[in-house]
Amino acid sequence: MDLASLAIFRTVARQESITRAAHLLGRVPSNVTTRIQQLEAEIGVPLFQRDRKSMTLTAEGVTYLDYADRILNLAEEAQQVVRPGEPAGTLRVGSMESTVAARLPLPLSEFNAQWPDVTVDLSTAPTRQLIDALLAHRIDCALVAVPPDEMWFAADAVATTRLFREELVLLLPPGHPEIQGPEEIRPRALAAFAPGCTYRLLAEEWLTGYGSRTARLQFQEVRSYHAMIALTAAGTCFSLLPRSVLDLVPDAGRFTLKPLMTVDTSLATRPGFRTPAFLKFRETLHAFSDIADVDDATQ
Repeated sequence: MDLASLAIFRTVARQESITRAAHLLGRVPSNVTTRIQQLEAEIGVPLFQRDRKSMTLTAEGVTYLDYADRILNLAEEAQQVVRPGEPAGTLRVGSMESTVAARLPLPLSEFNAQWPDVTVDLSTAPTRQLIDALLAHRIDCALVAVPPDEMWFAADAVATTRLFREELVLLLPPGHPEIQGPEEIRPRALAAFAPGCTYRLLAEEWLTGYGSRTARLQFQEVRSYHAMIALTAAGTCFSLLPRSVLDLVPDAGRFTLKPLMTVDTSLATRPGFRTPAFLKFRETLHAFSDIADVDDATQ
């Protein structure tokens, strides 16, 4: 097993095809097939289920891919750290969906203009899943919103820098009367991302009075803010989202809003992670920060 074999395996796993993987890798298909067969023989288990049209991972293959990702990412990180110079290589950035939509387009454009040799691999997920991916070395940094009292957040394992302050607003269907408390909300379901989303957690806490009352909550899990807003517009649900996201929505003024709280978005990474690409990326994000008292002590 070597890094080249792992890289070939990862590409085939992602493409689910020898032919497509060979094209991306600049190799002939027979060479890719041979390398996969050699890897499987060395490990002693099949990594793929093969049929005429695609190759899908076996259960062992899924587990092996997770380790291959970590090994390849660590190898690239090591190469960047010990070879100081201009930022280059791949920077794996995780982010909440809202931050991608409302905060990252301009910084990413600026970063690409200044450092074109860096490839930004961007993925989105709720905060808890992003922290898990960060600690597992699947990503290099993440833009997250972490409540300070959350027990799953290992503060000593993650370094954070606050960057953006978001006003969270409760979004109610057009024509809905203004409200003072949760009991006045007409739709009974909250449109939200999967568990692990900080904004979903904060909505639950507000709806239950931070544990002081019992509330029968119903959830409509969605994968995008577009779906969340559409369900609210239809009167099926209500939702909680940053005002910066709502500002991107045409006719947002038709909805009934209730401002609830402010929450900071932070850039999180592993302590000591200091590749040239990451340092310049953090520097670029600082230039767009709307928090005047950014705390550099955690950098």
